[in-house]
Amino acid sequence: MKFNHLIQINDPLNPLIDSLTREELWQGLVLRAESPKLFMPHLDDCRLTDKSIGGVQRELRYGGLVVRDKVTYLPQIQVLYEVPSQGDINASRMSMTIEEPQPGQLFVRFEYDDGQPEVAGSEEAFYNEFRRSAYQEADIDTIRIIREIAAGGSGSVH
Repeated sequence: MKFNHLIQINDPLNPLIDSLTREELWQGLVLRAESPKLFMPHLDDCRLTDKSIGGVQRELRYGGLVVRDKVTYLPQIQVLYEVPSQGDINASRMSMTIEEPQPGQLFVRFEYDDGQPEVAGSEEAFYNEFRRSAYQEADIDTIRIIREIAAGGSGSVH
């Protein structure tokens, strides 16, 4: 399943939405990678390994399930998550890319690829619609949490 969607960050026509700078947005996306429990309450544990300016490798634990992934940073532009095939888990990718079509108009494009082909009309296609909806809701929550951290200054956005 391949899926992508765009979330608008700054809306100059809506004064009720606090604008984020590109730096605040970037720091929030990095924070999501390095402190995922702030964004995923169902995550039991996350251990970071091989952390560098270019990214981090992680070991995520959900109950008895352990998932290892690699997060790569393209500074101020993109955070790329790659899960290699492991056990019953297929290889997959997810990226969050900052887009700025005009100065100050920030968006984040979320792109997912679970490595599986789409099969129209199948039961899997039915479940993929639920997955898309869940991903979109989680991504909206990610931006909401980044806004809260940037506004409150609580928990540094590295």
